[in-house]
Amino acid sequence: MENIKFIVGNQGWQRAASIFIRMNVFVFEVQISLQDEFDLNDTDEAIYAVAYQGDLPVSTARLLKIDEENVRITRVATLKEYRGKHLSSEILKRLEDYSRTVGYKKVDIHSEVAALAFYLKCGYQLSSDIYYEDSVPCQSVEKYL
Repeated sequence: MENIKFIVGNQGWQRAASIFIRMNVFVFEVQISLQDEFDLNDTDEAIYAVAYQGDLPVSTARLLKIDEENVRITRVATLKEYRGKHLSSEILKRLEDYSRTVGYKKVDIHSEVAALAFYLKCGYQLSSDIYYEDSVPCQSVEKYL
């Protein structure tokens, strides 16, 4: 897709761009409550990867530090009209590259069971049995960097 730029960072405007996508996808489309979607992890320490079509934020994910060697990717989302263009897989790659650059060794993702095939295709391995988050069946996946 032409004219797509990817930015990784923790600037306030970058967080706002990520929140714009998450509002559209998770709150308006999927009907997750504001209180559940916007948790205590949207802090200055969180890193956001955002794909932009011109000035429009269209795809995002959030990276959270677990400890000195491990991080978790959360809130992977793409606006409906931009799905199927491999933006989320590129967002994951950008966050993995960032994580590797700053010295993290492993990335963890709590995946909805419905999205497992996507993460496995991106090189992640199953690392848990099925569990439930907000009544949704999930499994964790991981990738060593």
